[in-house]
Amino acid sequence: MDRLLRVCVAIVLVCISTSALAETCIASHYGYSGGRTASGERMNPSAMTAAHRSKPFGSQVTVTSQRSGRSVTVRINDRGPFIRGRCIDLSTGAAHALGMAGIEKVSLN
Repeated sequence: MDRLLRVCVAIVLVCISTSALAETCIASHYGYSGGRTASGERMNPSAMTAAHRSKPFGSQVTVTSQRSGRSVTVRINDRGPFIRGRCIDLSTGAAHALGMAGIEKVSLN
């Protein structure tokens, strides 16, 4: 029984710490096509990709709109945004999936 209790406590702590890692910030979007991203890929505005200053290329990030409640999972393939106060630049396709127009407050997981 003691072991079961320890396992349950460990699961609860992992769940709490995972939600605590969510980052709330301002997202923007960009959609030029044909150019190269920082990872070397060609920019595809309709892909579910994003630019982040520090997350590793290829990492998956779930972005949730605070306004609409919609979520999308994007793959980091570029660096940016380079405007103070913004934390992620979404491709046009990802921004469209969230229902974004302009900038928006989002959560990143």
